[in-house]
Amino acid sequence: MRSPVLQTVPLGFQWPAIDPFLFCVHHLDRYPAGNADLGPMAPLDGRSIGSDFEGIDGWRMYHGSTVPGFPVHPHRGFETITFVRQGLVDHADSLGATARYGRGDVQWMTAGSGIQHAEMFPLLDQDAPNTTELFQIWINLPASEKMVDPHFTMLWDRDIPNHVTTDSDGRTTNVTVIAGTLAGHEPPSPPPNSWASRPEADVAIWHVTLDAGATWEMPAARTGDTVRVLYVFEGDRLDVRDRDGDGETLGGTTGAVVDAQVPTRLTASTHTEILVMQGRPIGEPVAQQGPFVMNTDAEIAQAFADYRRTQFGGWPWDRADPTHGTTPTRFARHADGRVEEYAPV
Repeated sequence: MRSPVLQTVPLGFQWPAIDPFLFCVHHLDRYPAGNADLGPMAPLDGRSIGSDFEGIDGWRMYHGSTVPGFPVHPHRGFETITFVRQGLVDHADSLGATARYGRGDVQWMTAGSGIQHAEMFPLLDQDAPNTTELFQIWINLPASEKMVDPHFTMLWDRDIPNHVTTDSDGRTTNVTVIAGTLAGHEPPSPPPNSWASRPEADVAIWHVTLDAGATWEMPAARTGDTVRVLYVFEGDRLDVRDRDGDGETLGGTTGAVVDAQVPTRLTASTHTEILVMQGRPIGEPVAQQGPFVMNTDAEIAQAFADYRRTQFGGWPWDRADPTHGTTPTRFARHADGRVEEYAPV
């Protein structure tokens, strides 16, 4: 029999991805206490401010100069999915929308024909560390949807289902179902023009946490050409086998393409966390340059020309790195004026 593990690769800062996904990054920054400007209460000497990715002292400013994060930048032709496990993110965009979300929330943004946005990490606690952990995932749009109107959707943690199972030895596995149906659990819908909004695309994003020694059987995909990738980002070893016992053991910080057409048994040696991303490939040419993802080089050139000409609607905020105050209330204010409020944390 063939092992369900088809390919493995060690994980670096940016994780490799397979169509329909473009890439994934796991950000884990153990920020110190914050200051009055919502930045770190620590000297920034020795950092490449504006491009700080080295992880000095366990945290990064990224492109921020006062508040860590990603000040205003444009996108066209794909979607960003931001799953925040710890800390908060402040969103602002060229449509006039804003949001503060985190601690289990997901923002799913369709860039479509073009948008500018900022994603900043405000450090609200001035008396204790401000650990921030999130996944930034890019998923492609098919050619027919690349020039749709921009749109963002909030998936609040209270609405995202968890599938919890206990194996025969009493050990628990918890699966956070961000996209894709699992064991009858259905998460909130992705944006309407997303590849993931098509049932036949079989897109799933699951965050899996296994107790030490726990076993969980991941079901087969719904379609015969679905591609599935496991990213083992926490834990020492993960045993991946089919029902006949064929398979292998993955080390920590490893990505693996697995056979999505067979149920796969996962057994953790220690506390283990995995991100699962799957979907049917879009199967179209990909032309990418920086923040733009299209199908041809000519379309990339047009994206740059359009951005220079229109600024994708301009930037309505008075700074490149907007933040939303010192209270931890989570909310989303959409471009049409609709407001979603989340109870204070």
